[in-house]
This record gives sequence, structure tokens and C-alpha cells, in this order.
Amino acid sequence: MAPDGHLIRLELPSSFELLDLVQLLSDRLSAIAGLDEDATHWVSVAVRESVINAVKHGNKSDPTKLLRITAELSPKEASFTVEDEGEGFDVKEIPDPCDPANLFRTSGRGVLLIYNIMDEVEYNAQGNRVKMTKRPDGRVEARLVDPNTPDDKHA
Repeated sequence: MAPDGHLIRLELPSSFELLDLVQLLSDRLSAIAGLDEDATHWVSVAVRESVINAVKHGNKSDPTKLLRITAELSPKEASFTVEDEGEGFDVKEIPDPCDPANLFRTSGRGVLLIYNIMDEVEYNAQGNRVKMTKRPDGRVEARLVDPNTPDDKHA
């Protein structure tokens, strides 16, 4: 992580009741990292999907098992890692949700969403931890305040 970045770690019980809290934190942290409103919304969707997968598939909705969520923030990117205490899985084994034979299956779409939203997605070898990274687009830099402007109170 860059020296000007921030690292936040959470350990939470495996419960869907905490989804709104995680989503709120994701929104706030994405904005701090410089993501625009649209990107912040979509990162929130990806983080929410990864937490749902971790609770439901990883920890089998067992509230005695923990979720570990890490956010790494810098002006260049926001990374969110979600880890469960489950056995894991092989992401390559998920049936393609776009295949007509799988259209009515109830799983696989969350992972597809995560891959389509984030700039980088990386699962560990066990398949119980996913790291998702999003970078601000060029419009964010245009909104940065020039520190040499007359309105700058820190000059």
C-alpha cells in the first residue's frame, strides 16, 4: 500500500444483518479513495455480493464463523478483501451464468458481477478470500483542488 494510503480491517460475525453496515462503509471508503459516485455505487454492489457469497457459501450462514474485511485506500485505488472461514471453492468451476442452460440457476451471477465491476479480482488458492480493486477514472483528477489557488487555506 502507498505511504499516503489507509488500511482498515474488520472482523464480523457471519450474518446477513450486517450487509447494510458493510455497504455503508464501502460507500464511504470508496469516496475517500476518490471514486466518483457511479463507481462508488458499483464497488458497493461488488463488496455486497462478495459478503453475501462469504456468508452463504463460505461460512454456510454460521454466525460463529467470522468474515474478515479489509479495505486498502489510496488516491490511486480502493481495494477490498473479503475472507471467510469456509473450505473455499475453485472460481473456474462456477457454471457460466450467461449460458442458456444456466439462466435459471440461482448462483454464479454475483461472481460475474464482481468481475465486471472491478478493475482487478483475485481469489486465493483456497478460494475463501477475494481481493477486489477499483481505480478512479480520469475525471477524479480534474476535481482535485490545486493547492496554489488563492482559496487554499493551507498555503
